[in-house]
Amino acid sequence: MFKETLALYVQMQRLGVTPNTYAISSSLKSCARLPCRVGGLSIHAQVHKYDILRSVFVQTAVMDFYAKLGDMKAAKMVFDEMAVKNVVSWNSLLSGYLKSRDLAVAKQLFDEMPLRDIVSWNSMISGYARSGDMEKAELLFQEMPDKNKSSWNAMISGYVECGKMAMARRFFDSMPQRNNISWITVISGYAKYGDVNSAQDVFSRMPDKDVLVFNAMIACYAQNSRPKEAINLFNEMLTANMISQPDKTTLACVISACSQLGDLDSGSWIESYISRSGIEVDDHLTTALVDLYAKCGNIDKAYQWFHSLGKRDLVAYTAIISGCGINGKPHDAIKLFEEMTTVGISPNLVTFTGVLTAYNHAGLVEEGYSCFRLMEKLGLMPSADHYGIMVDLLGKAGRLDEAYELIKNMPIPPHSGVWGALLLACRLHNNVKLGEIAAKHCCDLEADKTGYSALLANIYAANEKWDDVNHARSVESAKVPGFSWV
Repeated sequence: MFKETLALYVQMQRLGVTPNTYAISSSLKSCARLPCRVGGLSIHAQVHKYDILRSVFVQTAVMDFYAKLGDMKAAKMVFDEMAVKNVVSWNSLLSGYLKSRDLAVAKQLFDEMPLRDIVSWNSMISGYARSGDMEKAELLFQEMPDKNKSSWNAMISGYVECGKMAMARRFFDSMPQRNNISWITVISGYAKYGDVNSAQDVFSRMPDKDVLVFNAMIACYAQNSRPKEAINLFNEMLTANMISQPDKTTLACVISACSQLGDLDSGSWIESYISRSGIEVDDHLTTALVDLYAKCGNIDKAYQWFHSLGKRDLVAYTAIISGCGINGKPHDAIKLFEEMTTVGISPNLVTFTGVLTAYNHAGLVEEGYSCFRLMEKLGLMPSADHYGIMVDLLGKAGRLDEAYELIKNMPIPPHSGVWGALLLACRLHNNVKLGEIAAKHCCDLEADKTGYSALLANIYAANEKWDDVNHARSVESAKVPGFSWV
């Protein structure tokens, strides 16, 4: 409760009470964590005023304040002025260098330490792990005289971040004792790289599961397009005999799963559950509800939640823009996109998918082109899906040659969706030449689909090319038709 700590310290000053070492150290810690640089500088000045700088306890707190704020020059000056240094002092400076990603200086300091404790070793290992240098991290790990759970977890987390899940699992399996962080790190690692089955295996082996472990597994399902399993596990969690009930993270993940399914009934039930449980709806949870109602077609309810946000970030804007784009409100989507960029929020690839879809639905070709070019100006590489939307936009406007040139100049291979957009445009405008080219590419990419030949046959029929119609339909009848549930 850092704000409350600092407020009490200020109140104490107004009452004329001279602070002791504990009050100063706690207040400096609060200033570092808020962060409040002015407050920390003021307390440092008071340290001189009250002549208690000689206390190693206070000096370490001052140094730690500067280190946590990234001012390593000031932190080192305080450290050098200390007549007496303990292992906490050394660890604070070491942590500051590691936070600043100055691994060379950190390692030099680590080697100079007269006494190292387990915190020193773990800090250095975590520093190497965060920088991706797992070879040095493992060398230090092997040298450690004593290891605790944090030592093992640092190695597991490092290998997860490097994408080396086999090594992360090897360390996990070798741990003499595990805590929840160990289990959650491995489950989240498998989730990150799409290995849901391995995550399930780890989850099923855990003896006592709490809400954080359930959250990790529910998030794993939701992030890897397995929303039904996410909702089923949430229902299982509700009936499990746990001390902790679902929290905001749980509910945000389950709402995301409902969004993927278009399951408005379950999503609305969760909204009522939040209300019944007295859970405070923060911006993260509100954004999940915006996404739910936008994807499920209730754009008015999505707008209500969006306007209730305390702070609108990239995710919130992207959710409402995409929702407007697919729910027949293209001009609203474009207006929101302009508002977002005006307030200084940089769009990502998903945002551009939403706004380009809006330009497409509105038939605004030139504006869509400008938006498409903006991606490259912002350093974003358009995906094949973005090209597909642009081809569809140009094609509907009858600018088929431009659409074809855009495909030919793509820096990445076009998928069937891109060529399919051109084929649909050729059907709309009865362009045989480009229709044949598009259909050939579509069939090469997805040989088992019959719809492309049918579209080409319709183009031939519109141009009274009956022999070509018969040939296209004979190709179509030779394939096994697919079916889908709507």
